[in-house]
Amino acid sequence: MNEMATDERIKEAVRQTYGNIASRFVEKPSRASCCGPSQPASCCGPSEATVENTGAAARFYPTEELAGLPDTVTDISLGCGNPIAIAELRPGEVVLDLGSGGGIDCFLAARQVGPEGRVIGLDMTPDMIKLARRNAKKMGATNVEFRYGEMEDIPLPNESVDVIISNCVINLSPDKDAVFGEAYRVLRPGGRLSVSDIVVDGDLPQSIRNRLDAWAGCIAGALDESVYLGKIRAAGFEKVEVLSRDYTDPDQVTEGEEAQALLDGAGISTSELAQKVASIKVTAHKPPG
Repeated sequence: MNEMATDERIKEAVRQTYGNIASRFVEKPSRASCCGPSQPASCCGPSEATVENTGAAARFYPTEELAGLPDTVTDISLGCGNPIAIAELRPGEVVLDLGSGGGIDCFLAARQVGPEGRVIGLDMTPDMIKLARRNAKKMGATNVEFRYGEMEDIPLPNESVDVIISNCVINLSPDKDAVFGEAYRVLRPGGRLSVSDIVVDGDLPQSIRNRLDAWAGCIAGALDESVYLGKIRAAGFEKVEVLSRDYTDPDQVTEGEEAQALLDGAGISTSELAQKVASIKVTAHKPPG
């Protein structure tokens, strides 16, 4: 993929990339991670590797949290962190997961909110929705549902959820202002936002920003951290706080000749890119009524 990135092309590239992962996983189960060399375009840098074994879920979630989850959930963990660890979920709450993928964060959230609570997974990739619904049926998770839709136009009423979580997905959107604006709209007064996502320190070469495969790989759409946080505040959120910041392992930034050629053409080395790319955990609050 080397077409010039536009909003619609970006969305289609993302949808195709993650749809391919979901369909391949259904056909031949394998481990996949958005932040390792396992993905067609790695979340920590542009890559052309195939989906192979990485043990992704074990990197971000305690073993005891993964107990009881089937392989079809844990083996397609595509995130860059664990937003559940910072969400402080309570029984009875309604939780929305933006970019829910195979459903791992939804199922973990469902355990915490209990049968009196509810978890809604939102994803714009039909094959991911199909996989997640199949996982929910397999687990008998009656307090979890998965809906097709875009996070720039969330198909939920105003002030209808208590907590929004997201795991390495908002960086994929070409319109992050719309995402945070919609998140603010659907949260109830006093509601919370808990996100794991990819940001960069400074800016990236335009040649990377223009690559659709780098967008689908969670790198081209990553904003400078201060810009990212500024967009959350501009949407109306307060108490915006970065709880952790983990820079990328240089060995996981990129893999393959095409990815290396991209970095060479952009005039940036693997180590330089690794020092720019970070996974952060962010919390923010909608003011009470």
